Amino acid sequence: MSKLPYVGTTIFTVMSKLAMEHNAINLSQGFPNFPVDEKLISALESVARESVHQYAPMPGSPDLLNGISALIETAYGRKNDPTSELLVTAGATQAIFATIQALVNPQEEVIILDPSYDCYEPPIILTGAKPVRIPLSDDFTPNWQRIEDAMNDKTRLLIINNPHNPSGKVLDKSDLEQLAALLGKYPKVILLSDEVYEFITFEKKHISVNTIESLRERSVIVSSFGKTFHITGWKIGYLIAPAALINEIKKVQSSELSTSKSAMTFGN
Repeated sequence: MSKLPYVGTTIFTVMSKLAMEHNAINLSQGFPNFPVDEKLISALESVARESVHQYAPMPGSPDLLNGISALIETAYGRKNDPTSELLVTAGATQAIFATIQALVNPQEEVIILDPSYDCYEPPIILTGAKPVRIPLSDDFTPNWQRIEDAMNDKTRLLIINNPHNPSGKVLDKSDLEQLAALLGKYPKVILLSDEVYEFITFEKKHISVNTIESLRERSVIVSSFGKTFHITGWKIGYLIAPAALINEIKKVQSSELSTSKSAMTFGN
């Protein structure tokens, strides 16, 4: 019997195949149609000649973790401990999968805001938990009252995607304030904030959960080098969370990716 009987070929696979067949612009998957920055290619060529091709520590290369820590502090003013609050992952999707597997238990509920990334639901089902899907408003803003009405003592996780895929909608400060107020009523609920498009905004600045102290202390925030540097095929992501949550996620990741994992770094 299938553990995921309702999961078939993803819409991304279907649409990408059609785009290739018809030489059309592919709007289905989050990858660009322009070359990778030459500086990054040069860095890769340089590092590839060094002795960096064996397993790195499971949480990620120390140099890379320190660089991510500095980036988060520069971009968002959040001081963090790279040894206990950061984790390098095999892409953002693996980060999301490991987070859900680590933090959600059977019979609990996870709220997903639709439209949403189709990889949110399978790990929820695999844990024996229940996905609760709440539609966004017509302008792709969250209806916080509708979300609150769906929450109860079984709710374990709330997933948000900001900036939002596929609409590009960016949550404003009042949204995050309402979110903080809502989660204040449910102290056991964890926020999973998918922010892989954080550095790809144009008209409105992205406000990260990293900047909201009352939220970041109960959040797992997922980022992606693949999106930021337009290297989606390299599958390198990372997440930041309080040490207690990171510790649980590391337990799952160590099983998923063996006792060590490869984590590429390009120096400081």
